[in-house]
This record gives sequence, structure tokens and C-alpha cells, in this order.
Amino acid sequence: MPLTFNMLLRAEGIDPTEVRLLRHQQVSKTGLTPYAIWRDDPAELERYQSAQPSDRRHYFREKYWAGFVAPPDGSTLFVGLYELFGYAEVAPDWIDPLHRQTSAQIGRELDIYAYSRLPNFDRYSGCLKIEWGDGKRSWNQRAHKQDKSIVELTRAFKEPDFPGFTSFICNLGALPNIPASWIAALSAVRGVYLLTCPRTHEQYVGSAYGGSGLWGRWQSYLATGHGGNEGLRSRDPSDYQVSVLEVAGSGATANDVIAMEQMWKAKLQSREMGLNRN
Repeated sequence: MPLTFNMLLRAEGIDPTEVRLLRHQQVSKTGLTPYAIWRDDPAELERYQSAQPSDRRHYFREKYWAGFVAPPDGSTLFVGLYELFGYAEVAPDWIDPLHRQTSAQIGRELDIYAYSRLPNFDRYSGCLKIEWGDGKRSWNQRAHKQDKSIVELTRAFKEPDFPGFTSFICNLGALPNIPASWIAALSAVRGVYLLTCPRTHEQYVGSAYGGSGLWGRWQSYLATGHGGNEGLRSRDPSDYQVSVLEVAGSGATANDVIAMEQMWKAKLQSREMGLNRN
């Protein structure tokens, strides 16, 4: 029989009917995620979690919250179990750690929940992953109705492994929050990449052949919004999705990488149906 999260709760004397599962996965306009907040400052994640819209009070009648975040690999990572002690309406100057806005700027009535961590579960924080299932949009669920399988349990927290260049997909705005090992991998290679605009559905093929690799090239988009490219400069700024089309060999010259780029432009017709202008 596979190990489940409810089995773990019962082993620690917690009734699953009293537990609400919360999976924090929202991405802010700056690319900041609850996972990045937790990784860098767990107390800030708890402050973010404590504020919930007042119209959702009916979601939170249970005695406990089990907090989870979504790492870049899309998994569901446990960060703590909390006992609730009620709520109070939030002041208008309370600052949301994810969106960096006050509750007045957000424009919704918020409640601040008082709670405390259960230390018996601290050893699982950052070390336990569950299978959340297909309903990723259903960010809060009742534990006893969703007996989640435990898919990974480690001795210590470990950042997700780099998925490989062909599987790497990320929004430009989220790049500053990816693991350091991913940054190192992207800095070490040159090659051809694809930008796609979520608003206009247009695409742009580019290449990186400088010393700082793909990562260095993408930083110019974060700095300017267009990286000096004419086609991108002509559009309103957008949080483009970036992916890797092809990685150049270690012996490839700048001209070799540019030739690869031209081939991908022809394959994807990004001049005729995209944002490339040369």
C-alpha cells in the first residue's frame, strides 16, 4: 500500500477531517512565486499564507492548514502544518509579500489568520512531495476527501533538478527565481531559443553566442523588454515565454550559432508569421 499524506497525519495524531490542504502556486507580475518566497524566507511565506480573501471564509473551517508550494518542476512540496486560532480583518496598509501591494491596492477585503506551526511536522518541510492530481487550479482541498499519495520523501531539502535544455520552459519574468543550478546550466551553453508572446501569440527566434550563454542573453530582455530587437521593440512589453530550441556544441563558432538561428527562423517561419525582422 502506498504511503499517503493522511496516513502521516494520523500517525502524528491529526484527524484528516480537520485539515485543509493549501497549494500556493500563484505567480506575481514580477515572476515571484510562493515557492521562491518560502525558499528564501519561510516566515514571509507564512505571512503571505495568513492573508485570505474574506469571501473565502467558508473554505477555512478546519482546525489545521497543511501548506504546500509549487516548485519550478510543477511538483507539490510540503512546507508546514499549522493550527489555526481564528482571524481578524486586515488593515488597508498590510503589504502582500507576493505582489508587493497593500491590501487597499489589491482591492479585496482580506482576513489575517492567526496560527502556529506544529513542530512535529517541521522535519517534513521541504522534504516531502505529494501527488496533487489533475486539479491544479483547485488550490485548496479537504484532506479527508483527497488522500494524497506521497511521491517523494528526502532527508533534506533539495532544489529541483534541471529538467534539461529541451524541456526547459519559463516566463522571462520568473527567470530571477529559478534555482542557482539551473542558472549555471543555462550560462554554460550557447544556442538558439524561442520567445512566444502570450497576448499576441507571436514568436521570435534568437541566438546566444556570447560568453555568458543563454542566461546572459536573456538578461537583456529582463533589463529592456526587447533586448535591442526591432520586432520586439515595436510591441508593448510582454512577459514572453522562453524555451531552448537547440544547444550548440562546445566547438561551435559564433557564425555556426547564427547559422543555426537562421535555420530555425526558416523552419518556424518566424519572419513571415512572427517577430523576426532579419
